[in-house]
Amino acid sequence: MELSVIDYSFIVVFFSIVLGIGVYVSKKSGKNSSEFFLSGRTMPWWLLGLSMVATTFSTDTPNLVTDLVRTSGVSGNWGWWCFLLTGMLTVFVYAKLWRKSNLNTDLEFYELRYGGKPASFLRKFRAVYLGVLFNVITMSAVTLAAIKIGSIMLGLEPWETVVSAGLITVVFSALGGFKGVVYTDFLLFFVAMAGAIGAAYYLVNIPEVGGIQAIIDSENVKDKLNILPDFSDTKAVITIMVIPLAVQWWSSWYPGGEPGGGGYIAQRMLAAKNENHAIGATFFFNIMHYALRPWPWILVALASLVVFPDIASIAEAFPNVPADKLGHDLAYSAMLTKLPSGLLGVVLASLIAAYMSTISTQLNWGSSYIVFDFYKQQINPDATEKQMVAVGRLSTVVLMVLSAFLALAMQSAMGVFNLLLSFGAGTGLIFILRWFWWRINSWSEISAMFSSGILAILMETTSLKGFLFSPETGIFPEWGELPFIMIVTSVVWLTATFVTQPESKEVLRSFYQKIQPGGPGWSKVVNEAKDDDVEIVNTNEKWSVPSGITAMLLGVALIYSLLFATGYWIYGRTTSALIISGIALVSGLLLIRTWNKMKDNLL
Repeated sequence: MELSVIDYSFIVVFFSIVLGIGVYVSKKSGKNSSEFFLSGRTMPWWLLGLSMVATTFSTDTPNLVTDLVRTSGVSGNWGWWCFLLTGMLTVFVYAKLWRKSNLNTDLEFYELRYGGKPASFLRKFRAVYLGVLFNVITMSAVTLAAIKIGSIMLGLEPWETVVSAGLITVVFSALGGFKGVVYTDFLLFFVAMAGAIGAAYYLVNIPEVGGIQAIIDSENVKDKLNILPDFSDTKAVITIMVIPLAVQWWSSWYPGGEPGGGGYIAQRMLAAKNENHAIGATFFFNIMHYALRPWPWILVALASLVVFPDIASIAEAFPNVPADKLGHDLAYSAMLTKLPSGLLGVVLASLIAAYMSTISTQLNWGSSYIVFDFYKQQINPDATEKQMVAVGRLSTVVLMVLSAFLALAMQSAMGVFNLLLSFGAGTGLIFILRWFWWRINSWSEISAMFSSGILAILMETTSLKGFLFSPETGIFPEWGELPFIMIVTSVVWLTATFVTQPESKEVLRSFYQKIQPGGPGWSKVVNEAKDDDVEIVNTNEKWSVPSGITAMLLGVALIYSLLFATGYWIYGRTTSALIISGIALVSGLLLIRTWNKMKDNLL
């Protein structure tokens, strides 16, 4: 496939603007570590919200959605749609707590909430575990998607894609810091949305596809359209919907969908002007991420089933693609090759935008862990601001190089998604409860982290998975792997919690005084402080969590209703679309009413 002059023009202009922004803000970003990683905590909600959406666009997300739709139908997306629940819980319960903490990174939380050597170890270990290991794996999945796009659309060798895309991104990230990332995300969001929507509209209507109705009537697509799984298929219902909604959303740690907030979402909440801006940013992100943005990708995935009904047809159309990179996720890139000149340049620019936004965020977030939570804590406690910025820029380059090498060895984004879910299974409940239950301590988190990690490794590298969950001979049903890891991990961390000593009174009282979490889970600490004549001021007259959970449920109803309604409008199911649109309207009105009652407790 050959690009025209106009296609190249779009791409060159886009790259020039992005690099220009990076250079423009580089001087101020390098001023100190707070500017480089949090932009001085002055960011408004709308800019942070757009940045969150742009960051999660990613090049691997449309590939993952395409893989899910082609293998399990539209309903297969419940594997990630379920994280809306933790997203809404973050909006209405945890966003204000994170912003109130005034931390530099979410890992700094460990030495605020816990004390002593275990807390120090946990913070440093998680800095490497998340900032390097998990971060590199996540970035490699994004780079793998870029490799597949480059191979299909431009005929590039894997190393050519890695070098060209990675070099520009790492230079921009090292120069501009967090402010550069957020400012360019504003541009990247609109470019990425325009590309996704434009591609979907055009590809659905090409002659080989024939429009929405032709897709709906296609024999290859008929059994893939339902937003809910087939309830007559018990196994599909349990695997696709029950496990994600009953277990996965609260038990698994996953980048961008961390129970209780965390990672680059927490970084943006910490960079907000105040608590209201942190809440507004995360709410806007969840609406865009779950309700509206999936449909352009879903439509292209459904259209691809008409043009490329199986992997063999993709391999036949693109014989130069290496065998180890073939998969259903390639169908998205394969469809994009049918775009006309001009629109092709816009879509390629949008994919580059998605790649750069995600990678630059991951690099800045990961290097913030390395600088604040490892380098300054473990290597150089007296580090100057200049040294910290220098280490941040160096670690940005190292993380990019590591992820590039791993991407060259990987095959499927779906495999990475499942691996990350397994690694974090069972740990999520701690991240939800640690704010509101005094008894959780450092050993709770340490034991959960190692338990879930060891189990996930054993499942992937030994015969244990086959012995326990093989479809033919396994002891448990095939869908039981995630619940099994969650149950074992939960038993381990609960046992560790009660056999080890609680955190000291001084640590618990200091945390309570700063964060003001409230609730029955802290009554013992508050009462003991009174008995010891230690004053703990409670600035919240009424515990806000029950209202927050109500708002969460209404937010979930609103966004899922918007998701369903959008799909039914596209399918032409007018009656269902009208009914669900009405539910969305009612949910939205009730949410506004609940929010108005809650906001008096915020700054």
